[in-house]
Amino acid sequence: MNAPFKTSRRVEFRETDMAGIVHFSNFFTWMEQAEHEVWRFLGLGVISNIEGHTISWPRVSAECSYRRALRFEEIIEVEIAIARIGTKSVTWVVRFFQAGQPVANGSITTVCCQIEHGQQPVSIDIPKPIREKLSPLVEAPE
Repeated sequence: MNAPFKTSRRVEFRETDMAGIVHFSNFFTWMEQAEHEVWRFLGLGVISNIEGHTISWPRVSAECSYRRALRFEEIIEVEIAIARIGTKSVTWVVRFFQAGQPVANGSITTVCCQIEHGQQPVSIDIPKPIREKLSPLVEAPE
């Protein structure tokens, strides 16, 4: 697989405001849904057991910039790729399109953490098996 991973969805009525336009907050939900879809595609999850440890990916940053409105029943194409893999973090870039036209761009930065019930997450280096699965999603610099 080469970057980016692509998926699509239909705008639901509950995602719109009184003007019939998608409420901005939904883009953050859609970014997270696309990220989860990538993890499942890779055979992993946002919570995985790797080498006997429970690994999760808390968000440390999220942003989204909007270009045009979306409305009920429109189909959204979502592209997600990796802008950067650090030692402990992954920065995802997400692009939204409707009928081929740009709608919004966003990003999410997550940190690889070992988690144990009742304890604070502890950031760790991204395990090699995960890094290997993520590397095909890294975009080439422009």
